[in-house]
Amino acid sequence: MPIKIQDDLPAKSILEDEHIFVMTETRALSQDIRPLKIVILNLMPTKIETETQILRRLSNTPLQIEITLLQTSTHVAKNVSEEHMIAFYQNFDQIKDENYDGMIITGAPVEMLPYEEVEYWDELCEIMEWTKTHVHSTFHICWGAQAALYYHYGIPKYILDKKVSGVFAHRLLNHKSRLFRGFDDTFYVPHSRHTEVRAEDIAKVPELRIMADSEEAGVYVVGSIDDSQFFIMGHSEYDADTLAKEYFRDVDKGMNPEVPKHYFPDDDPTKKPQMYWRAHSQWLYSNWMNFFVYQTTPYELKNGVFVPVD
Repeated sequence: MPIKIQDDLPAKSILEDEHIFVMTETRALSQDIRPLKIVILNLMPTKIETETQILRRLSNTPLQIEITLLQTSTHVAKNVSEEHMIAFYQNFDQIKDENYDGMIITGAPVEMLPYEEVEYWDELCEIMEWTKTHVHSTFHICWGAQAALYYHYGIPKYILDKKVSGVFAHRLLNHKSRLFRGFDDTFYVPHSRHTEVRAEDIAKVPELRIMADSEEAGVYVVGSIDDSQFFIMGHSEYDADTLAKEYFRDVDKGMNPEVPKHYFPDDDPTKKPQMYWRAHSQWLYSNWMNFFVYQTTPYELKNGVFVPVD
């Protein structure tokens, strides 16, 4: 899939080196094609790494995608330059009058805080409410998924006795969903979190269904009945070394973290981890883009604005 991004976004050179077709704004202007409009609210501190991971996952269909990167105005990013944020990110006031085919809301390292104490909580609530009328399908990741389940449905999160960290086996509970087309009966997903949502709370909400879970890691995929919202509790977008970076970061801070489960060969952190979740990660994003965005989006681009298709 050609991903339309700004000409000098750092992810461009990384993706091109991986033979992923990236279309710059300059080239896209010469094509008379209606691209899908996807907005990514990136709440992660590692902005460039997260941008690259998600764009990589969106790269495996023949669709043309126009990406908008979104930041919150009520929080200043500390791990990336101000120049990067000014050059590549917009704030909500700049896009709130637009309509989008799809939106991705990432996780954030604030899960130990009550939601209402998060610096940008009020702004995030405004954005999540806006998605109900301006976004066809929204894909929430990890803390972003927990926050959305709380905001939209009142589902609480629970602090765990110890961090869930590692790569865990998962099973499908909704085999017929097109979100899982191409999946094996057992598949693997990285998790990295201190909190969880519980199946019994979700089961009380008739508008939701649990679609996949893990015996060790718990609830994984939750979907709304109308397919307008998906809540993904793990990090299928993670690179092979992401959990290792998190682990050694915590070691260096003297936090004495547990070794991520089922990740390093022989559970030995001196050995290079192998990636065995790439294929299912790619299917997850491609299926969402194809079946729940492209094939069902009710918008048609005409004269620079979206109008409903008759």
